[in-house]
Amino acid sequence: MPIITSLLDIDFYKFTMGQLVFHRSPEVPVKYAFKNRTSGVRLTDFIDEAELRDELDHVRTLRFTNSDLHYLLGTDEYGARMFSADYLAFLRELRLPDYYLEKNGDGYVTEFFGNWAEAIYWETIALAIINELYYRAKMAQLSRFGRDNVLAVGKCRLGEKIKALHRNPDIRFSDFGTRRRFSREWQDYVVNALREEVPEQFLGTSNVALANKYSLVPMGTSAHERDMATASILQSIGEDIRKAQNIVLEDWWAEYGWGLSIALTDTWGTDFFFSQMTREQAHSWKGLRQDSGDPFAFAEKAIRFYRDKDINPKEKLLIFSDGLDVDTIVKLQSRFSRRINLGFGWGTNLTNDLCFKPLSLVVKLVEANGQGTVKLSDNLAKATGRPADIRYYKRKLGYTGNTFQECRY
Repeated sequence: MPIITSLLDIDFYKFTMGQLVFHRSPEVPVKYAFKNRTSGVRLTDFIDEAELRDELDHVRTLRFTNSDLHYLLGTDEYGARMFSADYLAFLRELRLPDYYLEKNGDGYVTEFFGNWAEAIYWETIALAIINELYYRAKMAQLSRFGRDNVLAVGKCRLGEKIKALHRNPDIRFSDFGTRRRFSREWQDYVVNALREEVPEQFLGTSNVALANKYSLVPMGTSAHERDMATASILQSIGEDIRKAQNIVLEDWWAEYGWGLSIALTDTWGTDFFFSQMTREQAHSWKGLRQDSGDPFAFAEKAIRFYRDKDINPKEKLLIFSDGLDVDTIVKLQSRFSRRINLGFGWGTNLTNDLCFKPLSLVVKLVEANGQGTVKLSDNLAKATGRPADIRYYKRKLGYTGNTFQECRY
């Protein structure tokens, strides 16, 4: 079977962001590019170009079904429908735009382009495809017993995670593992096991198809690309890129209000984010998401930020989502749960912890409105953008970070 069989097999934030883009910037031309951040892994040794092309082509034949749209129509936040009729009508007619694929040395140049309102959906779909093709090839090298052993190891490790969660019943977490999952079938197994074994702790999944299948809450809000694109659009028309963050926050609040008000802090470094977030926004927004750098240092910084604005941190929520494993989750919960509310978006280590080393693969927005995009992050190993653009952003935004940690996932 093809890897992707439904356009709901995608992270929920692509829909929340997709609606915002549809309402505000639908025809902005964009380009996304794939990158393998795991050194020493020659993807061309494992993934056949024709097979990858077949999978991507198959996705372009998929459409949202009436059942898909009915599910999205019923998705709500505190009694209010989240997705509007005009957006759902747009999805009904959507066909994912074209892509570019070429073998380049030991890797692939893979790019997705088109109007932003259409191209935005490729990211997690493409990553899930590339990951699964890679692990299918790894499994094909093994005997039947070897393949069975891989799954047995995965089940054993999942069991140890569940035991740790039972020992720490106050931990609340969601599955964020679609993009780098071992396989679609394995993510399904993991999500169903968590639903059955730790129902009070497992809040939901970012995967919309699995949320629908198992009657779970679809989890997710926004990603870095909205900030990146907004800054590039401003730069392309001669406006100050420093305005981008508050434009994004204001637009998001206007679209979704308090229900989805978890702000992602590290697009151009957390220090810049905190310098720009207004006192009113800090009071109004539900909380923050950490996605790079030291999570313990971030939590201390976030607590100080709230206290400096005369806000009780216990009224706010921190979501951690950067390369988590169960030990880190337990340590963060132990250190900070009495000082601020916590949640965890658990990704690769949850849905791809078997016998093989997980890959650090990304599909990032690299161009918007003809202008290169930039992400600086709190870990420069996650930075993206052309060198000249990165230098420009560092200068304009006062970025002085120098942390460089190899991307684990």
